[in-house]
Amino acid sequence: MNSEAVLSTDLNLPNKRSGKVRDLYDVELSSGSSALLIIATDRVSAFDVVMENGLPGKGIVLTQISNFWFEFFANRVPHHLISTDVRDVPGLSEEERQALKGRIMLCKKTEVVPIECIARGYITGSGWKDYQKSGRVCGIDLPQGLQNSDRLTDALFTPSTKATDGHDENISFDQGADLVGRDMMEWLEKSTLSLYNEARDYAASRGIILADTKFEFGQVDGQGDPILIDEIFTPDSSRFWPAEEWQPGREQNSFDKQIVRNYLETVVADGKWDKTPPGPALPEDVVEKSIARYLEAHKLLTGSDLPI
Repeated sequence: MNSEAVLSTDLNLPNKRSGKVRDLYDVELSSGSSALLIIATDRVSAFDVVMENGLPGKGIVLTQISNFWFEFFANRVPHHLISTDVRDVPGLSEEERQALKGRIMLCKKTEVVPIECIARGYITGSGWKDYQKSGRVCGIDLPQGLQNSDRLTDALFTPSTKATDGHDENISFDQGADLVGRDMMEWLEKSTLSLYNEARDYAASRGIILADTKFEFGQVDGQGDPILIDEIFTPDSSRFWPAEEWQPGREQNSFDKQIVRNYLETVVADGKWDKTPPGPALPEDVVEKSIARYLEAHKLLTGSDLPI
């Protein structure tokens, strides 16, 4: 595996902006229409902080898993993906095309619906913490006596939105309706749970528990029914657990950056980092074990190896 992670891009394309993991550019297509270029870098974040080094090939794995799911739902759910072929992106040199191969999504431009749509089929993470305090998750009453990582009888729609400090903030359905309207929230809930339930059943057939996931939706020109945007059902946007290892009452092993988070907790415990930027460098063994988990998730979901 190439030991160099792609941590940033510097393309001669307009309006670059960067998130924790992705770099975005505006693109003018040969048809004359505008599109959005999303590049999944190998940056890795934890506790809302980007680490000094990344996981080589991580962006490729995330892009290919998202592409698998977009194709899986292609005939049932409108989405923003136009192409994942670097040859369809105008204005790139051959060297840039080679560097970006496998890690780009050329997408329709949309106005993002300001609700993060979360489906929970198991009680874990922040949902478990809320349940321990109140017996509820996002205002939804749950049965007494649930254990950490228990399966819920019915999947929950638990929306969130961005607070002013940039962190996700859980909200109730009614709070979401105040933001975007009740009809929109009902549409988001129905679509989110439908997508989650079908993907959960497929993942189960591949030996994976899809514990929860999150989506974003957007509207083309701010009008009409929303379409699915961003990444979907990846180890960065979902919790995947090995089905054969699932045991309620404890934290589960995950096909994600759990290894990174576990390592960082030891750094924090040693007083060497306080969970504020800049993030520390990850040691080579943590990098290798983490990317191996991402690749294992890809193999189980798609049935094919991913050379990176």
